[in-house]
Amino acid sequence: MFEGFDFSKMGEVLEKAKEQAAALEAESLNKEFGAKSGGGLVSVKANGKGEILDITIDDSLLEDKESLQILLISAINDVLKMAEDDKKAIAGRMLGGLGDFGFKG
Repeated sequence: MFEGFDFSKMGEVLEKAKEQAAALEAESLNKEFGAKSGGGLVSVKANGKGEILDITIDDSLLEDKESLQILLISAINDVLKMAEDDKKAIAGRMLGGLGDFGFKG
């Protein structure tokens, strides 16, 4: 598994991995995701940390509490899933990048 890997460079490898992880995390935090439900009657924006940044509700929903609740839940779940999927993709890229540091699977 570690054929050809120079263990004397382990500190250097770990430092590069740490730098790459920090860069990918910063990239994720700066992203914004948006989801809509009810044909755009409700829209929700979140950042890469999964924090809700904005919610927009069409005035026509203000008289229909039940529909508003359903559409809000749907849009919030969708946007949070987008943020979570992005985190997983970034983690996969980070782990895949370990091959760049001399690890052979």
